[in-house]
Amino acid sequence: MDKNFQEEQFTGIIKFTPPLYKQRYQFIKDLVGKYKPKKVADLGCADCTLLQMLKFCSCIEVLAGLDICTSVMKENMHRLSPLPGDYLQPAERPLTVTLHQGSVAHKDPCMLGFDLVTCIELIEHLEQSELVKFPEVVFGFMAPRIVVISTPNSEFNALLPGKALFRHPDHKFEWNQAQFQSWALETARRYDYSVEFTGVGHPPTGMENVGFCTQIGVFVRKYPQTSESAQSEKPTEAVYKTVFRAVYPSLKDEKYLKNAVVSEVIFTAQNIKRSLLDHLMAEHEEYNNDPVERKFQFQPSMNRFSEDLGKLVVEKSMEPFVHGNVVYIPLTTIFSFPKVNRLCGTFEKLCKLIAGKVTLSSDGSAVMFNTELENEEN
Repeated sequence: MDKNFQEEQFTGIIKFTPPLYKQRYQFIKDLVGKYKPKKVADLGCADCTLLQMLKFCSCIEVLAGLDICTSVMKENMHRLSPLPGDYLQPAERPLTVTLHQGSVAHKDPCMLGFDLVTCIELIEHLEQSELVKFPEVVFGFMAPRIVVISTPNSEFNALLPGKALFRHPDHKFEWNQAQFQSWALETARRYDYSVEFTGVGHPPTGMENVGFCTQIGVFVRKYPQTSESAQSEKPTEAVYKTVFRAVYPSLKDEKYLKNAVVSEVIFTAQNIKRSLLDHLMAEHEEYNNDPVERKFQFQPSMNRFSEDLGKLVVEKSMEPFVHGNVVYIPLTTIFSFPKVNRLCGTFEKLCKLIAGKVTLSSDGSAVMFNTELENEEN
């Protein structure tokens, strides 16, 4: 939460590289890579830096941020909007990003159903009354599979020259290792979680007893939460204010899927066409060794693929062929390409998605291209 505090300013005994806030965010990113959560909420999201990092994690489909301060979120929420490239190449998975203004001491149904909840440098900013309510909101009501809480380790403060009483003027307290672990163990026991302790920001050699600069507790729920218990706790009214929402384009949306499939089919078919015509041209040049014959156009070489052979090829859906001035690329050949196959899943869906968007033969079995256009391009 206090990223803007210049942790890298400590040049006396300790200097963290990369800065401590980046180490905390990397810890979360590594945890996401390990557990593959689909829905992640960051409580105390502040300038949205962690959310911006997590939106690139392919497993995440829902991201939510919560902070008491609206202005900081509004100054930075543009970083969570889709970029032009997201529309040009939509991801396979959907992604929705939402920011809410509100207190972690209050319950809101929009925060139900999350797999991972992060509280990075948050609890030390809470008033005593908020800290008392915090465990029931996060562990009792939200009850995600995993909760990560990081907070300053006050035992490390003696190694940080130039600090005041606390590392940040808004901190209400800073716990030592025993205090944090006592609170975390009691919270885990009360709400049926296990907890493991770790941290980032290693102490100097020989001072390991001081512990990490930032202490971290990773809580994992012992038993699945039943839908009945979650529903019984659900408040009837929302208390958070939504200040931002972005829905990213994805291939789960048929509109974007259709565009992607049509583009990939045309791209694949054009590559096949060029490869075929290059092959036929090479055969033509090899066949016509007589200089007199070189004056003939490309057309006779193409006609070496006879009409009967062409029909046979289409019937067996095996190879592309040329008839007259038209190149035919069977849809079954295009469907065999991995990316097209992955996008469509079934041949029937391929046919449905490209209907009316790609020029097909009369029986719908092949994509058609005019070779005269190819000659003009060359």
